[in-house]
Amino acid sequence: MKKLFFLLIILVATVGSSTVKAQNVLDGIYPPEHVQNRKPIPYPHVREADVMWAKKVWRIVDLREKINLPLFYPINTMDGRFSLIQLLMHGIQYEGLTAYSTKYEDEFKVEMTLDQVMYEMGAVGDTMEVRQDDGTYVERVVAGDLRPEEIKQILVKEVWFFDRNYSRLDVRIIGLCPIREYTKSSGDGEEQVAKKQTFWIYFPQARDLFARNEVFNPRNDAQRRTFDDIFMKRYFGSYIVRESNVYNNRTIDQYAVGMEAMLESERIKMDIFNFEHDLWEF
Repeated sequence: MKKLFFLLIILVATVGSSTVKAQNVLDGIYPPEHVQNRKPIPYPHVREADVMWAKKVWRIVDLREKINLPLFYPINTMDGRFSLIQLLMHGIQYEGLTAYSTKYEDEFKVEMTLDQVMYEMGAVGDTMEVRQDDGTYVERVVAGDLRPEEIKQILVKEVWFFDRNYSRLDVRIIGLCPIREYTKSSGDGEEQVAKKQTFWIYFPQARDLFARNEVFNPRNDAQRRTFDDIFMKRYFGSYIVRESNVYNNRTIDQYAVGMEAMLESERIKMDIFNFEHDLWEF
């Protein structure tokens, strides 16, 4: 009886020690704590009287470009990292991040529910017949799969302005809109590539979430950037597709195509650059 008692104690101690060892497994040389506790640097206060010039600009961030790949990958959560669209969906579902409908352009007027966001992302449920143990079939609604790899572009709305109080040209990102690229069947049975704006995110609301999640740094694993760093420090490639204009803020592709559209995009960018340059030309 005593031998059985001692064997039981040894067995419990062995299981307990193995559980502690399993819990103490560290994928690295130190526990990552810095990024998880980060807060976004607040914007400096801007008065309306100090803004002497401003222009709204819309630009496309193509996630397939090499510089933008850290925003596109990983497709599935890896090493505690999310892709940009996975982080946005996580924020909408668990962090109270608000999604806005694209039906009213980009003015953040109509809020969307999680089900509406999932529908826009193509994660639509389907009714299927499931076989039971007794051989009968019962119809059940099967949830659709979320496919982050279909988000190939991000539409960024931003405002460039000159603040005479700080004597500098600055930019503020207003919103982000993931663009879904997917294939759909046409009437004659052929598949066509379609693009769709899914939802808008108000960028200042998302900054706290962005600051707490890191992005892969190809140069140094010990100095991971955050999503907030990527956008605030402009570590992304993009091209302009629209500027504020009198024609209902029409996009460039509505009046220019091909090389002319590219040149128009560059013209808008150079106009902003030349405006600041001319202010300091003596």
